[in-house]
Amino acid sequence: MVLLEYGGVFLAGGLSYGALELLWRGHTHWTMLLCGGVCAELMYLTAGSRKTMLPRRWTLCAAEVTTVEYLTGLLVNVRLGWNVWDYSARPLNVLGQICPEYTLLWFLLSIPGVWLGRQIHGVFGRLRAAR
Repeated sequence: MVLLEYGGVFLAGGLSYGALELLWRGHTHWTMLLCGGVCAELMYLTAGSRKTMLPRRWTLCAAEVTTVEYLTGLLVNVRLGWNVWDYSARPLNVLGQICPEYTLLWFLLSIPGVWLGRQIHGVFGRLRAAR
């Protein structure tokens, strides 16, 4: 059941991230599917933390996604030179890999993301309790 839960979150996150990129930029790269899966897992874990107030969870999710994007960018864009994206023209960017504009967007997307994560946690919690 753990594989279904976390594997499903990873797959759904990767596909959603890729779809979001297709809608936003008109193209994506296979590495973004992996990046999205990792982001979804981190957001899912954060969403399940009931001890943390919602605004803090949203902020943590935005920071998690921004961090994963930064590390992914350092690998695929800077180290490997694949040039998947370049934010160097955006204000306050960091090495062209991240910028505050997209961190704010991730914060806004974290609001429904945390809600969805909580719903999924609930479903799997009920399934575990029924066993």
